[in-house]
Parts: sequence; C-alpha cells; structure tokens
Amino acid sequence: MKEIRAEQITQVIRDLCIEANCHLPKDVQNAITGCRACEPFPIAQSILGKIEENFSIADQDNVPICQDTGLACVFLEIGQDVHIEGNLKEAVNEGVRRGYVEGFLRKSCVKDPIDRVNTGDNTPAVLYCDVVEGDELKITVAPKGFGSENMSQIKMLKPSDGLQGVKDFIVKVVEEAGPNPCPPIVVGVGLGGTFDKAAYLAKKALMRPVDERNADSFYAELEKEMLEKINALGIGPQGFGGKTTALAVNIETLPTHIAGLPCAVNINCHVTRHKSAVL
Repeated sequence: MKEIRAEQITQVIRDLCIEANCHLPKDVQNAITGCRACEPFPIAQSILGKIEENFSIADQDNVPICQDTGLACVFLEIGQDVHIEGNLKEAVNEGVRRGYVEGFLRKSCVKDPIDRVNTGDNTPAVLYCDVVEGDELKITVAPKGFGSENMSQIKMLKPSDGLQGVKDFIVKVVEEAGPNPCPPIVVGVGLGGTFDKAAYLAKKALMRPVDERNADSFYAELEKEMLEKINALGIGPQGFGGKTTALAVNIETLPTHIAGLPCAVNINCHVTRHKSAVL
C-alpha cells in the first residue's frame, strides 16, 4: 500500500493550475503550426500566426494563454493500492485555490448558478475520479473556458439514428457554434453509456493528444472523416473563413443500453489546456 499525503496533492495541483494556463501542450502547438503551413487563405494564415505568437509569449513569459483561465476540471486516476492520508476533496480544492490566487489567474467560479456570487478563488473544482490498478495517483488539471463549453451539446439519439445520426449531430453542433468557440477547435465526442457518462467521455476525450487517434480502427477512421467534414464547413480560424476549423476530433465510447445511443459533443477552443503529474 502506497501512502500519499493530502499536502502533496495540494502542491501538485497548485503547480498544474499555473502550468496548464500558461503553457499550451506541445501537440496542440504543433497542430496549429502545421495547419498554418497548409492553410491557403491569407487571413486564416495571419490569424494562425497571431495564435502562434500568443502561445509563444505565454510560454516565454509564463503568463496565461487566454484571459479566461477557466473552471478548474481535475481528473484523478487513483490506483487501488494507494492510500491517501487526509481529505482528498479538500486537498484538491486547496490546490486550485493556491494555484489561482498565487498564480494571479482569473477567478471565474460562482457559488450558485442563479445568484452568481463569485467564490473568489475559483473553487470548488469540478472533480472526476477513476479507480485503476496499481499504486500511483495520476492528476490532470484541465482549465475549461466557457466560450467553448457553452457551445457543447448532448443528444439522446435513437438506435435507429445509427452512425449517420451521430455524424450529422457532430457536424451540426460545430456548424451551430460557428465562430463562438474561438476556432480552430478541438472536438471531444462521447458515445454510449448514459446521459451523464456520455458528457464525461466527451470531456475526457479532450485530454487525449490531438495527434493520437482512437485505438479502435473503426473510430480512428470516424475521427478522420469527421475532422474532414468539419474543416469543409469553411468556418476557419476565429470564424473568418479557411480550411482550419478544427485541429482534431477525439471520440471515446462505452457500452450502452439497447434502447439508447447517447452522443455528447464537448467543444474546446484552440487553447486546449491540460497538464498531468503522477505521484
């Protein structure tokens, strides 16, 4: 049995909050650079160049890539042979509190969806926990901006809607979002499970590197097809037109009920932030 102190978790999450907000993952950076090289539209090229300049400055100066430093989403993969000494939930929230206060990051969390009073420290975090084999604790912090989150949708498709229904829904969501989520976007898709689990899968799909395809060849091909269809919409970087509307479509699936076909589409802007650490 491996012992991990709550204070260790707090410190790691504090650091990850700052790192995730200031340093775009290399796979996303490379995708943007690659798209700029292949983009035939001058305005789109120029915008992608500005995006490159922005994440380079953020990298060099250790400042946030975007003014919306997001709602703190924290994913924990907890090894079944791990024992956490202390209160896990409090440790996570204290880490977010320290990260956002000490890192001078914008606090965007309100304590109630109706009265809209800011919590002042970006807590509580949105916490997802999975129990896995082993004696390690993997922590991923993914600040989620709501310009893109607000464009996300879920639909309880009928089994008779089939694959075409899934394809049509994915494209429809992106088309309706238009320029609002600050394209180029990353599209996370969750298929199967239940209403809530499909949404979780779509969010988790955004954590996968944009240059890594689904391990199942069928879904890998579907990801490729959906990316081509989305980029054919011509929305382009920041909505000014072009062939770069999305950087990737990542699909995750789960078994589901015989009567259902849940499909969730979680959109993220090009600032697809996530940083991980293992204890």
